[in-house]
Amino acid sequence: MTAIRLGLLSTAKINREILAGAAETSQVEVVAVGSRDRAKATAYAEQQGIPRGHGSYDALLEDDDVDAVYVSLPNGMHHEWTMRALAAGKHVLCEKPYTRYPAEAEEAFDTAEAAGLVLMEGFMYRHHPQTKTIERLVSEGAVGGLLAVKAVFSFPLTDLTDVRALADLEGGALMDVGCYCVSGSRLVAGEPASAIAEQVVGETGVDMAMYGTLRFPNDVVAQFEASFRAPVRQSLEVVGDAGVLRAFAPWRLDWPGDLVLERDGSSEVVAVRDANSYALELENFADAIAGRTAALLGRADAVAQARVIAALYRSAEIGAAVPV
Repeated sequence: MTAIRLGLLSTAKINREILAGAAETSQVEVVAVGSRDRAKATAYAEQQGIPRGHGSYDALLEDDDVDAVYVSLPNGMHHEWTMRALAAGKHVLCEKPYTRYPAEAEEAFDTAEAAGLVLMEGFMYRHHPQTKTIERLVSEGAVGGLLAVKAVFSFPLTDLTDVRALADLEGGALMDVGCYCVSGSRLVAGEPASAIAEQVVGETGVDMAMYGTLRFPNDVVAQFEASFRAPVRQSLEVVGDAGVLRAFAPWRLDWPGDLVLERDGSSEVVAVRDANSYALELENFADAIAGRTAALLGRADAVAQARVIAALYRSAEIGAAVPV
């Protein structure tokens, strides 16, 4: 099996997770990194054991020995550089969230499909065995008929120069951590019909906290909190008419936490195999490129995710529920 030769489009901190994941699989080899600063690219490549460092993003895309790129740029740069990468004939794994604009997602997948290239949004948690177990248990009726979903992801962001706090780079709590809550709610409940949200806007102009409610078919309601103001927390609770399934580390699975199923007045810890979400994500990406399987997260999921995010921002802006 020939390894996919991956280039890193930027030297962002999240690259550490991709590099660690690549180290656990023979299907992907990180061969190059691009930065806007040649000296930084060279130093980063040497430090991380990457064969080549390029002094611009365009130079990385012009590298004929790169099959695919991982776009780890700030949110507001995802679409532009994904489109450039696709134009250069590269497959693309783009860090989540791809975009808050459904039309951008449609355009990107149109381009990828026309060129015979793979484009995948990088929600690493979706590849983990725990997530697959949650999806299976709910679909098999372990909690009975689905009634509600409650999701939380928060951490204190005090550095307002961080890209996650910058409006012109599409920062904000919903984009950074709330997108997980949206994705997890959609995973178990399907696609929502409407959304309503309240936001707390900080001094940089982004939502430092977003509180949302999604209304799904069959009277299923999901509520979530995404915050840069609250302490470190994450959780996913799936409530049915016969039980409750709780994940205490649903998004960042390197944090400690159990998957617990509560029914009939008792609870049990559901055993889940440990795994590196990033390694599994890279293997799915490589398998999709090789034609061995479909990408787990393709057009339908990315477009639907963007629609919900757009609806939540619109609701927070006008102060009313909006259709998704």
